Amino acid sequence: MDIEEKLKILADSAKYDASCSSSGSKRKNTNNGIGNGDVSGICHSWGADGRCISLLKILMTNSCMYDCKYCINRCSNSIKRATFTPKEIADLTIGFYKRNYIEGLFLSSAVIKSPDYTMEQMILAISILRNDYNFHGYIHAKTIPGSSQELINKLGLLVDRMSVNIELPSQNSLQLLAPEKSKENIIKPMSYISNKLESSSQRLLPTKQKWFFTPTSSNVINKPKIQNFVPAGQTTQLIVGATPETDLKIIKLSESLYQKFHLKRVYYSAYISVNEDSLLPTLDKPPLLRENRIYQADWLLRFYGFKADELLNEQNPNFNTLLDPKCDWALRHLNQFPIEINKVDYPTLLRVPGIGVISAKRILRARKNCHLQFEHLKKLGVVLKRARYFITCNGKYYDSIKKFNDGLISENLIYLERKRSSFT
Repeated sequence: MDIEEKLKILADSAKYDASCSSSGSKRKNTNNGIGNGDVSGICHSWGADGRCISLLKILMTNSCMYDCKYCINRCSNSIKRATFTPKEIADLTIGFYKRNYIEGLFLSSAVIKSPDYTMEQMILAISILRNDYNFHGYIHAKTIPGSSQELINKLGLLVDRMSVNIELPSQNSLQLLAPEKSKENIIKPMSYISNKLESSSQRLLPTKQKWFFTPTSSNVINKPKIQNFVPAGQTTQLIVGATPETDLKIIKLSESLYQKFHLKRVYYSAYISVNEDSLLPTLDKPPLLRENRIYQADWLLRFYGFKADELLNEQNPNFNTLLDPKCDWALRHLNQFPIEINKVDYPTLLRVPGIGVISAKRILRARKNCHLQFEHLKKLGVVLKRARYFITCNGKYYDSIKKFNDGLISENLIYLERKRSSFT
């Protein structure tokens, strides 16, 4: 099989992995090096300047020893199989980079032979890039659950970001749909990476070794080098809709992962029906709206100071399909509104629909110089179409908002949400 056919198969197989976004890495180039990892990010993302960032996103192989019922690459499926050699991966990356197609690499893989063997091959490919080709661009690699800590450490010293994908939200779901996998084999490497990051405090670590995997016996060259373990942190991915867990279960799990392992991101992937199995749900289309609501809630957890138990509870375990989680929360807590825009603190501002992190900071700065009016708020980036129902400026409501009752506020917010969705 030629390299183009392999690329077609393995790039297509990688499309189900959502663990890619802005990198946050600052890997700098050196003299005579190739590439440069920058904070602007990696493929399928947008830089702060609006620039589209690209990355080669492939599997090393789609020949898998596991039979996960939801996965297109399960061993029982009759599909075209392909495997890149480590040098083919390195050559493809450099070739695409030199033609200005990409700025980095996202490398994942099915499990071939064993977790350790798969990781060794991935490490070899990235070692060729880093050490033979002197490539300093962004690299994000997926950790294979069940692999040894030694290999995780070697990979972590070569890449900018690592991901350990949980995929299913509970141990029961794993046993049902992916019996060869276990929660322990997923949490253990995630914990190891977190502890390693915490112990190093993200500082540059001096080392006497430069990891250089080759098929020969001399697979490590002693050469002084400054290395940093996974400088852009770690991520994970959850499949939404393949199993019966509620939104509450999913965001509580995410909240716990952020707190325990300090993840950069939890990614959510709406379940796509690619296999027929009695244990899998029958869906006409992927639950994309549900995925979107969970992403919105995840943002509230990470940047707005919300807790999972505030957004959902056992009586309301799933997100409102008609309203985003922040508006829904505000409508259920109208007793906390309206707030006076010129007096409340930053955490309280973040609770107001239509006020984001940036606009809240602008409000704090601006009101040092004057008492803000509604016309000022729009210039500061506040979405008044939402915020006006929940705020006052100098004790005054926006126009006739004070005459609105709970039902009218809800109707207007739902109308705005539908109008916004029609344009997306």
